[in-house]
Amino acid sequence: MSESVNPMLAPRISKVTVNIGVGEAGARLQLAERVLELLTGLKPVRTISKSTNRDLGTREGAPIGCKVTIRDSTTIESFLKDAFWVRENTLPAWHFDQSGNLSFGIADYTDFPEQKYDPDIGIFGMDINIVLERPGHRVSRRRRRAAKVGVPHRVGRDESREWFKEHFGLTIVEE
Repeated sequence: MSESVNPMLAPRISKVTVNIGVGEAGARLQLAERVLELLTGLKPVRTISKSTNRDLGTREGAPIGCKVTIRDSTTIESFLKDAFWVRENTLPAWHFDQSGNLSFGIADYTDFPEQKYDPDIGIFGMDINIVLERPGHRVSRRRRRAAKVGVPHRVGRDESREWFKEHFGLTIVEE
């Protein structure tokens, strides 16, 4: 008799968030939104400052950046292949957190395949956050009858590293 694998234990990517922080509203923010739309094909949402900081020149409630959340699995797959290609399929181990999520940055959007430098846009870097979880994790976020996710059902740091090595061929560098 063959062993069956429980499909509820297989990790999957629930979402990918791509963020560009500009620090101010205006033309640079609009250009950053255009970059995100070029890379993902989705409409970006502006991020708002939560506090006033005189040194940085930000006011509470003012737009300071933009982000896109990708939830479609085929779009996630193609975007991440390009993003990992930019990083030469190599990431340091410290980019993974305790919950198995992965966060890394890209210095210039023109490093992506088929992206050319446009002097009207300039250079924009971005942060990419990938959330890896098992099916059933929604119980922690749902409005009605929310519950905690048990420790055995959470995705850990080591399991996440192995999953990304297997599915995307990443090389994880221990430092």
